[in-house]
Amino acid sequence: MDDIAIIDLYFERNELAICETDSKYGKLCFTIANNILSNLEDSEECVNDTYINTWNSILPTRPCNFRAFLCRITRNLSIKRLRYSLTAKRNKNLVVSLSELSDNDPETSYTPEHEYEFIGKLISDFLRNESEDVRNIFIRKYYFMDSVDDIAKKYGFSLSKIKSALFHCRNKLKAYLKEEGVDI
Repeated sequence: MDDIAIIDLYFERNELAICETDSKYGKLCFTIANNILSNLEDSEECVNDTYINTWNSILPTRPCNFRAFLCRITRNLSIKRLRYSLTAKRNKNLVVSLSELSDNDPETSYTPEHEYEFIGKLISDFLRNESEDVRNIFIRKYYFMDSVDDIAKKYGFSLSKIKSALFHCRNKLKAYLKEEGVDI
């Protein structure tokens, strides 16, 4: 079933929408959640919460990209769950991923919410000007929270190439954000 038909089911408040969403995007949502949480039970719970949140938030506007809409919900729920569980323990992969980007984040305690949207657009513009390989590596690492090993296997690159691409991309992003007037 295509995305438009699934969204129509949500608008009709037909519970088949959740089954169709799970059938088409369940594995993707689970992968995102598990990359962040590294826990099967928590990941499954986040996927189920994704469906509930989708049911509750899809109205009144239709998402332009249903896949991205689901990924964003899953990612946000997973990060929220991780923050809750980080009081006692740490997820090494996510902590490393987020700490690598922390040099590129503006001071979060002073940034108004609308500036996050502006910074997100700047990052998107920056990535559009990068090669497809670098863009894919960056998104797999910092959005989907894939490990460097997984990215290397997926694209057939060496670990050093992935690490180097991420290092150079982060440095270029930092310079670009400074150039655009974002205080880092």
